[in-house]
Amino acid sequence: MSARPFIATWTADFCDSAGVQKYRDIGLSVLAGHPHIQQHVFQEHRKEIGADQIDDAQGVIVLTPAVTCQSVSKADNLLVMARFGVGYDAVDVKACTAAAVLVTITSGAVDRPVAEATIGWMIALSHHVRIKDGLVRTGQWDERSKHMGRELRDRTLGVIGLGGIARKTIALLRGFEMKPPIAFDPFVDEAMAATLGVRLVTLEELLRQADFVSIHCPLTERTRGLIGVRELALMKSDAYLLNTARGGIVDEDALYDALKNHRIGGAALDCFAQEPVTAPHRFGELENVLLAPHSISWTDELFRDIGRAGCQVMVDLSLGKKPNGVLNPEVFGQPAFQEKWKRYSSSH
Repeated sequence: MSARPFIATWTADFCDSAGVQKYRDIGLSVLAGHPHIQQHVFQEHRKEIGADQIDDAQGVIVLTPAVTCQSVSKADNLLVMARFGVGYDAVDVKACTAAAVLVTITSGAVDRPVAEATIGWMIALSHHVRIKDGLVRTGQWDERSKHMGRELRDRTLGVIGLGGIARKTIALLRGFEMKPPIAFDPFVDEAMAATLGVRLVTLEELLRQADFVSIHCPLTERTRGLIGVRELALMKSDAYLLNTARGGIVDEDALYDALKNHRIGGAALDCFAQEPVTAPHRFGELENVLLAPHSISWTDELFRDIGRAGCQVMVDLSLGKKPNGVLNPEVFGQPAFQEKWKRYSSSH
């Protein structure tokens, strides 16, 4: 007996209000040649995925909505919640596991674009790009001598979290003649770091030594509020903080105070404690800050590669294969999952 059609559903925020896809390429080519996979899109965007939205889907590709216990409360047919990206702090993984639902992320697909964006911000901060742009726009040409920049050469990058994004950033920076990078990551051993040309240090050492402190760790209970008043006070007065990870890792009150009083050189922020930001943010008052709406790394290539990875999850599960990027692999051993998978996999 053949398997039933495999339904892959996209959250509504992949489309505009008219239902038209907002992004040039989200990897749909991967689904070509697999007519047993049916594609649907949620009819409306919600902050949290509702159980009623999932309906009979076997897989949901999730852009921004949260996945809660309620989301998977009726997951009789659902096999996977596939995050479009690598962050999963908005996904209740325990609830998904209890409901016999896999959670996947697109490991590796984000490394290059986030690394490029990080380096772009490092250069923009060092060369006071935002301020110099403003001088021309406001006719203050003669003020340019007051804003001398600095090169990346002979300066030190410190990364918090030595995962794929940080490693790609370090690799791309090799031509800039910087000093050897340093890293704080309690989950990486010294031998592994040494193969990357990176020296592992404590968080305190990193903050004292780095000219650029770049955050590349996930938001967990362990990292929430990791950078606060004490940590910012350890940084050099001309050092820069870059956060392309999650806003909750940094105490925004402490950072705002440090920036406003020029206790550090500046910051570049792609993420905030409360998102979306729909009114002018207080950081926008400051000249020594670069801001982006959690999209500094968004490129056509990024969405294509993430989309391909997410679609491949659907293809693999539909063919009875274990996909990449699974956060809760113990689900594979659950009888409830196996029973669902058998119904919708062509190889079972």
